[in-house]
Amino acid sequence: MTDGSVRVRFAPSPTGALHLGGVRTALLNWLFARHTGGRMVLRIDDTDLARSSEVHLRQILEGFRWLGLSFDEGIEEGGAFGPYRQSQRLEIYRRHLDNLIQRGLAYPCYCSAEELKAARESALKEGRTPRYPGTCRHLAPEERAAREAAGQRPVYRLRVDQDQPVVVDDLVRGRVEFAPDQLDDFVIFKSDGWPTYHFATVVDDLEMGITHVIRAEEHLSNTPRHVVLFQLLGGRVPAFAHVPMILAPDRTKLSKRHGATSVDEFRSLGFLPQALVNYCLLLGWSPGDEEEIISLDKAVARFSIDRIVKHAAVYDLRKLEWINGHYLRTMPLDKVWEYARPFFEEAGFVSPTATEAEIQAAQARLDAVRERVHTLVEAVDAVSYFYRPVTEYDPKGVRKHLQRPETADLLQEARKVLEGAESWDTATLETLYRDLIAKRGIKGGELIHPTRLALTGRTVGPGLFEVMALLGREATLDRLAQAIQYLRSQTTPSTTPTGL
Repeated sequence: MTDGSVRVRFAPSPTGALHLGGVRTALLNWLFARHTGGRMVLRIDDTDLARSSEVHLRQILEGFRWLGLSFDEGIEEGGAFGPYRQSQRLEIYRRHLDNLIQRGLAYPCYCSAEELKAARESALKEGRTPRYPGTCRHLAPEERAAREAAGQRPVYRLRVDQDQPVVVDDLVRGRVEFAPDQLDDFVIFKSDGWPTYHFATVVDDLEMGITHVIRAEEHLSNTPRHVVLFQLLGGRVPAFAHVPMILAPDRTKLSKRHGATSVDEFRSLGFLPQALVNYCLLLGWSPGDEEEIISLDKAVARFSIDRIVKHAAVYDLRKLEWINGHYLRTMPLDKVWEYARPFFEEAGFVSPTATEAEIQAAQARLDAVRERVHTLVEAVDAVSYFYRPVTEYDPKGVRKHLQRPETADLLQEARKVLEGAESWDTATLETLYRDLIAKRGIKGGELIHPTRLALTGRTVGPGLFEVMALLGREATLDRLAQAIQYLRSQTTPSTTPTGL
């Protein structure tokens, strides 16, 4: 640390997609940095070369761009503490390893997997906590040379002489004490010449001046090793804050079997980034009141680590859908359209080269349905009858609204009235229908509900006269004609209309 300011980091491994838990952890770090005027670092933990993937890395970076979370330093932003990919920092790790070796704080270990397994089983059989027995701690230089000559490639272990508990004053969980027997001479460098997660993480946090480590609760058990490493490397131990787990509704660990969990999945299901960020914010953090819709600006102003709750957060898809529906309804239409357009294009409703008139028509139809949907996938389904012919009618709607003998004649009369409309707008269309309803002395629903079924095949949707206006004169009259033909051809109406 060079200037005393807060420095936090998020260090994903590009071995898979960016998941809900990772977004929540990154978001808490980001809010803390923004609230304190500190720096947010994106560091890529890619020392697992066999499992790391450039595809996953790009997905992670694109995921954060889509979410609207930016970083002050990282592999794209650069910075004074790079490189920001661990796979490019091997010389730094080896320099710190050499320093520990020279000071007698690290040593090579040649124990085989079979020897380590036997030692573990023996400890368990005797009721002891399994720990590395220190077999290679005191190997003579000659014995080490002999093992090297025999082609044995060592791991390197940290020499841990810990006779006192490791105490962590966690900013979320409070004072946490780890007994000395939870530590042994753990591996810090693997036989393939790469550092372990523990060593690389601590070296990077030390080199990059990280002041606060805000991470998932599952890392709490790693903390005593990290504290000891910081101390032996001669660095300042950062403040730790371990945030609660995210559980599935059945109180088990959240996984793929519970549905969507990654940013890409939520995006493909039609969730807005603002809604997903808002939802992640509420997973284990309280804004201080009952408010559930909270902007990033407001969250930055209110953020404090002491509002992170200690108990596990429970994933609730219905709540996420409710939040997403709120943003769909309240965000400016042109902004919603930015996210909706790819879905409209995929459905074939608009093309990449759509005219301005086509775009405006699509936006108007989206605007008409967004009050009643929760996702963009639902929105595309809700506007589908504007783009595709009606091929079937809702069965319940048929039984309720299309089985009256006089319905066909009523729709025929309505169609004739609409043919004479001087202009095709909601006010004119409603006036024509209200006049007909009054003339026939019927309830409004006796005409409105069958007309809605005829035009959309559905029983619910935007206001009928808005639907008419958005469909246009020709499509409205054609669909009414189709419904009339269908009714008159059926002794007992089914749900599938005949063709025009």
